[in-house]
Amino acid sequence: MKLLTKTAFALMLGAAFSAQAGQAIPAPVDQPYPGTIVMKVDASNTAQNFYRVQQTIPAKPGKMTLLFPQWVTAQHGPTGALNQFAGFKVSANGKNLAWHRDNVNVYAFHIEVPAGAKSIDVEYQHLAPTESAQGRTSITPDILGIQWQSLTMYPAGYATRRIPIQTTLTLPAGWQYGSALEEAERKGDVVTFKTTDVETFVDSPLFAGRYFKRFDLDPGGKVPVHLDVVADNAEALEAKPEQLELHRNLVKQAYKVFGSQHYKHYDFLFALSDEFGGVGREHHQSSENALKADYFTDWNKTEGERGLLPHEFTHSWNGKFRRPKGQDVLNFNQPLQNDLLWVYEGQTTYYGDVLAARSGLMKAASIKDTIAATAARYSIMKGREWRSVQDTTYDPIINARRPIPWSNYQRSEDYYQEGMLVWLDVDTKIRELSGDKRSLDDFSAKFYGVDDGRNTALHYTFEDVVKALDSVQAYDWATFLRTRIEDLGPVPMDGITRAGYKLVFADKQTDFLKASEDRSKSADFTYSLGFNVGSEGKIQSIQWEGIGFKAGLSGNTTLLAVNGRAYKAELLRKAVTEAKTSKKPIELLVKHGQEYRTIALAYYEGLKYPRLERIEGTPDRLEAILSPRQ
Repeated sequence: MKLLTKTAFALMLGAAFSAQAGQAIPAPVDQPYPGTIVMKVDASNTAQNFYRVQQTIPAKPGKMTLLFPQWVTAQHGPTGALNQFAGFKVSANGKNLAWHRDNVNVYAFHIEVPAGAKSIDVEYQHLAPTESAQGRTSITPDILGIQWQSLTMYPAGYATRRIPIQTTLTLPAGWQYGSALEEAERKGDVVTFKTTDVETFVDSPLFAGRYFKRFDLDPGGKVPVHLDVVADNAEALEAKPEQLELHRNLVKQAYKVFGSQHYKHYDFLFALSDEFGGVGREHHQSSENALKADYFTDWNKTEGERGLLPHEFTHSWNGKFRRPKGQDVLNFNQPLQNDLLWVYEGQTTYYGDVLAARSGLMKAASIKDTIAATAARYSIMKGREWRSVQDTTYDPIINARRPIPWSNYQRSEDYYQEGMLVWLDVDTKIRELSGDKRSLDDFSAKFYGVDDGRNTALHYTFEDVVKALDSVQAYDWATFLRTRIEDLGPVPMDGITRAGYKLVFADKQTDFLKASEDRSKSADFTYSLGFNVGSEGKIQSIQWEGIGFKAGLSGNTTLLAVNGRAYKAELLRKAVTEAKTSKKPIELLVKHGQEYRTIALAYYEGLKYPRLERIEGTPDRLEAILSPRQ
């Protein structure tokens, strides 16, 4: 058989691809769309977990392609909920039209608009999960959360920010809602929103509920900020004045850091529920947040969850107003470049912790414990031997947040937590070099504080970040940052050391980390036996080449007994402590799939839990970082 040249093969492959794809998908152009999409959503049927959607889309005769969103900025990957889309029908002038899905891009739908038609009518349903195995629960008998990208179609060939859309929503009887969308009118349970563009619309989700309460977080402020709470019951809505004051402190402290506001009004959409699925997702003028129903009512036990709102609020500046240049796309079906997520998410994780402490939502000591736990995790991260922080920025595309068997070795989206350590490193370096006269806050005021009032994205490059840092404190920031995000080997502890602390291990947990473990009903033996044990005795997070790994432990394993006695977390802790003196292996009876076996762990160094310890005689920069700005 004659071999084809590379050029001939490429031409043949291109022709085959075009034939398979059929109708071309128009590339988006930054020009206004001729007309306004009129959309109606019926969200009144919460009993069966679906929404009915109708759209009237201006059109002209000829070929037309509609797109269902595939890439959504806050999700960092091609995760559009096309699997929950059903019942698609198209008509024009009262007559049904044929449609066909693109052979290659399954998010594209091709239509032939007939002569004389000025618009097309489409209808379909969004079928939300009815049980957890199908995905996150977004509809319960008392709460619904609408992510518009899962309900919206739009015409190809145009930038989404240039396509007008006007939407009407029918809510369940008597329900109230929160959203960054602006209301034009409400008649009974039917809400009509002001016309906006598709990009802003998709970036403005909505929470609604039977039990709803709105709290003003910036009374008298020039730009409204609200906490819109929906809950399983009326009791969960009852926030005490001192609790609300801490949330108001969050707004004040954020303004002291960023020095600007980039929204017409900001809405924390906040679900407190044991049924509605947990979520933390940023948007430019709002955020989606969901925690357990006891957030306010059992305040002393929820401290470990109070970093969520500071994190998502920070994103209004970092990630939404300032966005990586690689995410400057014209529509939701163009791929995003994630290489700067260690800035987008890593710095946001850092400031989420800092603002949680400065506002009083979390104690400074608890944030120190969080930093200790993060540093300890990466100090034994075997995956750092082969995979850099930079490479983890591609994980939302590679893995799409699916469960993985060996997280310690494979790594996941570590640009969040290890990115936090990078920015602690930057902050303390600025402080050290400037004699503690300047800090990362000065960078943030320059980088995020520009164009006050602008609520459209301002994109940046790596070089822009370096230039802004250099304007605050002269240094070789390019090398500094690239070393930390690209190098392999042991995780740098410089930021912690420069902050005046060192990572140590003790045989007792800190109160905060112990409370977090108790709330999750798990038991942490990461730094001793090399694994965690879940609430049902399931062995989790096995450390690659750790003690448990070397003994043959794997996933799908349940711990049944310790030294001949039925497993309890306290019993295993006691066994680890006693083995330090007895030098006798710890015997575990485990069930792996359908197989029962006994394994022996020859470990004699006792319990180990991370914490930070002050380095005497050094500046306590971490305390300064976590203290409120005056």
